Amino acid sequence: MRDFNQTTITEAVLDRFAATPDPRLREIMQSLTRHLHDFARDVQLTIPEWERAVGFLTRTGQMCDDKRQEFILLSDTLGLSMLIDAINHPTEEGATQTTVLGPFYVDNPPVRPDGADISGGEAGEPMWIDGQVTDAAGTPLAGSTVDVWQSDDDGYYDVQKPGAEADLRARFVTDAEGRFRLWSILPSAYPIPDDGPVGDMLKATGRHPWRPAHVHFMIAAEGFQTLVTHLFIDGDTYLDSDAVFGVKDSLIVAPVRQPAGEGPGGRRLDADWYRLDHRFGLSKPR
Repeated sequence: MRDFNQTTITEAVLDRFAATPDPRLREIMQSLTRHLHDFARDVQLTIPEWERAVGFLTRTGQMCDDKRQEFILLSDTLGLSMLIDAINHPTEEGATQTTVLGPFYVDNPPVRPDGADISGGEAGEPMWIDGQVTDAAGTPLAGSTVDVWQSDDDGYYDVQKPGAEADLRARFVTDAEGRFRLWSILPSAYPIPDDGPVGDMLKATGRHPWRPAHVHFMIAAEGFQTLVTHLFIDGDTYLDSDAVFGVKDSLIVAPVRQPAGEGPGGRRLDADWYRLDHRFGLSKPR
């Protein structure tokens, strides 16, 4: 085939992919081609616009390194991450709902003992988290691994700070009752990194970069789907306009303010602190 025009080019590309040995890859590439070509025809994409798009994607890739994943940030802000999450994690009664992983997860965080303080001396109001991991029916899951991570009071994760030790990040293992406990700080709302191409996109479209206050959790237990989720703080200004579309009503929690004095584990607190109790339910594989 030769002399392609805006109508015939799509079928020609689809035909080139027709012999792809992997049927799933063939399905994906042909569907991507159809939708991409239809998009270009729909908006009548100009050559300067196409060049700007290529430049945008090039800059996005150039921003990625071992501490920052700009493409995940782009996926998040386009709602693609949450769409894929919804497709792959239908809600099971009794199970905790999932949400985005985010760009700042780190494999194999330091393992800390039950009741440890993961704040690393960061400023903020102390918060005690008493969690329990169960199956969807409420049966405790002993030996589950629980990765916890959050930003500091200024909105930065440890990996964003050059030379910083791992803080506000740790792994716990649940006890015989499926419980894990830790000290952290009350999270604050923060803007996603907006000094790169994703930030340029948000500014150009009149969107803000803010995420509501939250703590991340990744929970794994043998024989169950790994749970990736957040707990969001009730009353936050950005709950209805999260830059990455991650908020779900069931994940909004209200830590309870406690008076100064002796806290869990015998810790002496000179000011008010917060307590957060929460059960996490895991789903069986589909």
